[in-house]
Amino acid sequence: MSDKEKELAGSKVSDFIEDGMILGLGTGSTFYYAIKKIGEMVKNGLKIEAVSTSSSTDTLAQSLNIPLLSIDDVETIDLTIDGADEVDPNFNGIKGGGGALLFEKVVAKSSKKNLWVVNSAKMVDKLGAFPLPIEVVPYALGNVFKKLEARGYNPRIRMRDGEKYLTDSGNNIIDASLGAIEDAYKLEVELNMIPGVVENGLFLDVVDIVIVGKGNGVEVIKKSS
Repeated sequence: MSDKEKELAGSKVSDFIEDGMILGLGTGSTFYYAIKKIGEMVKNGLKIEAVSTSSSTDTLAQSLNIPLLSIDDVETIDLTIDGADEVDPNFNGIKGGGGALLFEKVVAKSSKKNLWVVNSAKMVDKLGAFPLPIEVVPYALGNVFKKLEARGYNPRIRMRDGEKYLTDSGNNIIDASLGAIEDAYKLEVELNMIPGVVENGLFLDVVDIVIVGKGNGVEVIKKSS
């Protein structure tokens, strides 16, 4: 996805933001352009408050003078805007490539509506080509890895700069290369039942609107009720 596609898709979020909203702010390279647009709107007088999903988003929001709230300070979030790594025709997705899946899911599940900004390559017939992130407490990392390996899920511990990657919660991530996921709902329950697994990157029955960047334009797809 070119920067131009990301910028076009990110700018389109302005159509869904209203004065007085509490927004959820996602994490990732595509979302960067959406938050820049929100910052521009705030500069031009938009009155909103926001809940962030990562320390990197905190820093960016603060640089754009977007007022931030703690998730504990809100009962509900009006609209959460985020990216996704894959989206299928049933509006289910995989997220967590940026490492913020736990906080992203907490915020998404606290939101009245969720909007994802993606490029056309991320719209897939079936989830699973993108490795599924699984967040694991460090104590159980090796134990969970062996369990995933035994099930044929092709696990790989996420690394960064030669060290095990740590989330904002101090957890590790295992990326599982599953191929096509036949039953995402069954898999979600299975993974979350493994002791030591904190959360997984399957986002099922979450998103309401997907903005897809395509070349010089965007497509807005809304989930039918």
